[in-house]
Amino acid sequence: MTATIPRGAVATSHYLATEAGAEALRAGGNAIDAAIAAAAALCVVYPNNVALGGDLVALVRRPDGVVRFVNATGRAPAAASLEALRARHGEKLPTRGVDTITLPGGVRGWQALAELGGRLSWSQRLERARAYAHDGVPLARSVARAIRIDRDDLDADPGCRELFLPGGSPLDEGAPFRQPALAETIGRIADHGPDEFYSGEVATRWIGGLRSLGSAITPADAAGYRPVVESPISIEGLGVEVLTSPPNTQGFSLLRSLRALEHDGIADPLGADAAGLAEVFAANNRVRARWLADPEAAHVDAEELVSMPAPDDHAADARPAGGDTVGLTAVSDDGWAVSLVQSVYWAFGACVLEPGTGILFQNRGTSFSLDPSHPAAIGPGRRPPHTLMPVLVQRDGELAYVAATMGGQAQPQIHAHLLLHALAGASAIEATSAPRWVVGVQDDGDTVRTVTVEADVSAAAQRALRASGLRVKTVPPRDEGLGHSNLIRVLPSGYDAASDPRSDGSAVVVDEIDDGDAPARSTTEQPTSEKRA
Repeated sequence: MTATIPRGAVATSHYLATEAGAEALRAGGNAIDAAIAAAAALCVVYPNNVALGGDLVALVRRPDGVVRFVNATGRAPAAASLEALRARHGEKLPTRGVDTITLPGGVRGWQALAELGGRLSWSQRLERARAYAHDGVPLARSVARAIRIDRDDLDADPGCRELFLPGGSPLDEGAPFRQPALAETIGRIADHGPDEFYSGEVATRWIGGLRSLGSAITPADAAGYRPVVESPISIEGLGVEVLTSPPNTQGFSLLRSLRALEHDGIADPLGADAAGLAEVFAANNRVRARWLADPEAAHVDAEELVSMPAPDDHAADARPAGGDTVGLTAVSDDGWAVSLVQSVYWAFGACVLEPGTGILFQNRGTSFSLDPSHPAAIGPGRRPPHTLMPVLVQRDGELAYVAATMGGQAQPQIHAHLLLHALAGASAIEATSAPRWVVGVQDDGDTVRTVTVEADVSAAAQRALRASGLRVKTVPPRDEGLGHSNLIRVLPSGYDAASDPRSDGSAVVVDEIDDGDAPARSTTEQPTSEKRA
């Protein structure tokens, strides 16, 4: 009998993206190549959540155990003027439109990842994404739902209207979804590399399109953009080490939660002591709203954010922080591991799609403040506060879990749920499927004291939350607003991988046959009600 050993694993929020990542592994790529291939595919099949015009963050663990953080969050243009924006918009930036578009960092983020140790060519990494855009795919449930919800904003932009509302009607779930302009753009990046997006013909097209709408982004802004590759932040507690992303992201919030769980006597955080954990989450949200900013412009570092007392102001952070993001995970048996999060922020981002390139753009700029005294006040070249945050977990120096999720402002809370379930012995499918609750503004009508609770959360937790003074809002089980998580557990026997049933996703473990004669086979763990192939 021929034994098999795992070649790697991939988990994403759309089954076609998972297959793109698995194909990269089968082609001889590693976790970096799989993550890039899957992320590119998601930019095609999940445009409500991610697009080429969005940002990226990732943690990459090398075979020698060193972990690097890739911060490919985009910057405000050099010509950004707080005074001009205040004159145009008053006290607060709009939530959509051209003034919310910061420089897209995602494609340069792929380049930074590849330079850390990728093996495949750009054409190999991007072929699936290009084919999905050119040939078309069935429109996903999540995308169809988002089109209906955001119909008015999509209808206001000619590019969005043509793609998502052909003939004036929203595309339905399962409808053929073709994007020929985007296919051409991806093809040019595959042929010429990521520089094409920032200084090639593609750059000329999208920058010109945005400038015709009033954007301040210039060719010099795009050509000069580079991601920051740096060390992660981490904390030890509950028998593990949790690594995540420093500011300008909210990774610190998860570390605050872990510290509280270790030291504050919250014995049953997902049950009878849920109110105690909820108050920790609420306090973390206040710290984020008051202090999170670009560390190049502000003077509060990650260590301070983890340890400082929370402000008393409960009025901050009162706008929905969106949940329209993708988080994906990939590992390969040569020792590489990636937790990657890429996003356009709100559903369909700024709702601005440049029709010549098919590129949809993020609205991350809405997170800037127009208060000159706020650490996150907009300014030339600054990065806005970011909800994105990748996560790796180690035990005794060895990789234990790779996790990623969408969920907007609730991402650190969802990660806390995943971690607690995993540490209690849950499998990947059990952890990603478990009922959740999160604190803060998730949707219109919420406040910073709203706790959104899935209906099948345990009775003990629901009693504790209702007695806490928080405003409890109940939603159906497996509600999409509670995030699409993806988790890979690293076991002595291989990998245990799962994708959240709240998404359209899947997880694949790719095995390699020892004798080299038989083809590689994959096993798919699909937690949604419908099996995907």
